[in-house]
Amino acid sequence: MNENLRIAVVGATGVVGREVLSALLDRDVDAEQLTLLASERSAGEELDYGEETLEVEQATPEALKGQGLVLLATPAEVSRTLAPVAQAAGAWVVDVSSAFRSDGSVPLVLPGFNSELLDAPLKGRVVALPSAVTTAIACVLEPLRRAFGVAQVQVTALMGVSSGGNAGVRELEQQTAALLSGREPEAALFPQRVGFNLVPQVGPFLANSPWTEEEAGWTLECARLFAPRGEVPVVAGTAVQVPTFHGHGLSLMVRLKKPAPVEQARAALKGAPSLKVLDSPGEKVYPMPSLVTADPTVHVGRLRSFPQAPEWLTLFATVDNAGRGAALNLVEAGARLADRPA
Repeated sequence: MNENLRIAVVGATGVVGREVLSALLDRDVDAEQLTLLASERSAGEELDYGEETLEVEQATPEALKGQGLVLLATPAEVSRTLAPVAQAAGAWVVDVSSAFRSDGSVPLVLPGFNSELLDAPLKGRVVALPSAVTTAIACVLEPLRRAFGVAQVQVTALMGVSSGGNAGVRELEQQTAALLSGREPEAALFPQRVGFNLVPQVGPFLANSPWTEEEAGWTLECARLFAPRGEVPVVAGTAVQVPTFHGHGLSLMVRLKKPAPVEQARAALKGAPSLKVLDSPGEKVYPMPSLVTADPTVHVGRLRSFPQAPEWLTLFATVDNAGRGAALNLVEAGARLADRPA
């Protein structure tokens, strides 16, 4: 990445923000290039960056001036406020929230899937990224689509509490401690107690709809990602908050356009660089959230088919929601934009 580029990481103290710093450090980005920004509550904190210690400043419009690249690891409402300000100041902006995913004037980019959009003419200087669940779905579907065609996908997403950021992690910690002490904790961030429980609601429900924003997002984002390929699989499912800290697990039922033996489907998945196939269930080898942490690939396994319905393929996938599902996409997209002419 250009050593003269000024980079602002907004939301630096959060779960994703810290992963962004790790990814930038892996790319040897100098500490002097970085400005770490967060909410007023987090301003003044110090974060380690290699052998350096960087102080976090409050995220204000003034702090975005002079930045060449702004990486937004922030809630949607914050991104809606800061992205236009950073764009007006001349920065490239990459946003990991849901703020611009449905905006047709803002490209929805998944690095490694449709990275060419980052080189094409853009209407503005803001780029949106898909959710961690959509990232995993797209990575799994693309090699199957190329080999067999994909018509429909049913998803059950088991989402770790880090999807709610640091607050989500703290809530599970506190609820677990309370329950082990014989006390019934109250839910705060999540709609119901998540400790020793499963909650079939992640995020708010859409107005006058049985679908949550998270669930509806998969359908919309996959349609935007796959439409240029001339094939838009119908993606729908249920998001479930589970009492694990990091990583998402996805149970997928995929209806292919032409039947494929499991061996052929497995071979197609193994050929995708974005995936790691772990599919030896007899040896207890299969994807788990504990294995995917800090892995830049999506893990996939437990492949099964049905003689009565040979066009259906069932599998299980996991993704590091803070890493590959967010921070790595932010940094990879940002690095590509940084190479564009000013």
